[in-house]
Amino acid sequence: MVSVRKSLLQLLFAGSFMKRWNDKHRSMDLVEVDKQAHKMMVAWMLYERNSAHLSRPEKLALGLEIVEGGLFEYLYRLVITDIKPPVFYKIKANPDHYRQLTAWVLGQLEPRVRELGDDLWERLSAYLAVPESDAPARRILDAAHLYASGWEYSLIKRDNPWDDELLDIESSFTGGLARFSDLSGVPDLAAGLFAGKKTALGHFARLVGQLRFQTRWSQTPRIPETSVLGHMFLVAAYAYFFSLAVDACPARRLNNFFAGLVHDMPELLTRDIISPVKQSVAPLGGMIKEYEQAELERRVFSVLRTGGCADLADRLGYLLGMDVGSEFHESVRERDGVRRVSPDELHDSCNTDALDPKDGALLKVCDSLAAFIEAYTALRNGITSDQLQQAVWRLRNKYVATVLFGRVHVGALLADFD
Repeated sequence: MVSVRKSLLQLLFAGSFMKRWNDKHRSMDLVEVDKQAHKMMVAWMLYERNSAHLSRPEKLALGLEIVEGGLFEYLYRLVITDIKPPVFYKIKANPDHYRQLTAWVLGQLEPRVRELGDDLWERLSAYLAVPESDAPARRILDAAHLYASGWEYSLIKRDNPWDDELLDIESSFTGGLARFSDLSGVPDLAAGLFAGKKTALGHFARLVGQLRFQTRWSQTPRIPETSVLGHMFLVAAYAYFFSLAVDACPARRLNNFFAGLVHDMPELLTRDIISPVKQSVAPLGGMIKEYEQAELERRVFSVLRTGGCADLADRLGYLLGMDVGSEFHESVRERDGVRRVSPDELHDSCNTDALDPKDGALLKVCDSLAAFIEAYTALRNGITSDQLQQAVWRLRNKYVATVLFGRVHVGALLADFD
């Protein structure tokens, strides 16, 4: 039986501590979980652009390979931590050295990941055993990685004019992306990143990247501080593993990951307004929702549609729950359109790929779990504040009796955090 453990949730959160580019001068900390979020958002864009010609089963299989590959690569990165990319590339080029490193990584991951089931563990082991591949999913992930890292590089380039590594670093990104120019969307992304050309895809990728500038709990000191962008990735990862635990069908697992990955995108337009504030003023939630929808249409959906990416706009709208009123409402897609369903209906009669199902309550639980771990970790690191203590207490009590589809006891999971 698939089980999600405290140790796995904390391991995934550990990317919030991992500094990137820490041998360069930076105007802000750049951390691993933010980069992974940006990478997977770009991977989603490239996936949608490069799978339109596939049959539904083929498209679904490709999507799952991309999501799991991204998660597997993140888990690997969490273990090897601070190995500089040039050193790691040399290790990958030596089969014996890479095999030894990967065996050690798998030994570190097994106690935390094996409870997700033998099937997933076998897929993870097989994926990490092969350092490079020309498989479509790998190529999309590699291109997304290069874009996200190149975007970070653009943030620090001006702060390091004396650094003699910069030219080599920049050429590795431009040359690297050129290798993937046959993938639909990559030329537009590269042109927007390095040549300043305005494209719909480039505009969207830049907007998403800006969510790393928005700090969560902005009025509450915390260690570590977390961004909206990194939080979205954590919710996506939690949602995928919870989907495995409740035996969600493949389409539902895929939708839950990508819905988690975009669920806070409207905060690019309104900033991160904490739940107590939204709930304390009755009309505020509705007012914010109206503003978010208007701004999403103006700054995101209309730009994608007029830029030839109507398919992305439509898919993003489904993931954000635009047709059912909230990203935290369950939905399915039928012949006559999108329909909201109850959690029980989704799980009992709609848990099939043909209906393109997406969870709501499960996603909200994962959103709350990510917030809980942010607050809990800050308290464990010695930061005391009424807001953090109240958040931990409130979330423990809210979910003390919650069991997702008879499979995941959320209250018991939270009780493991002493």
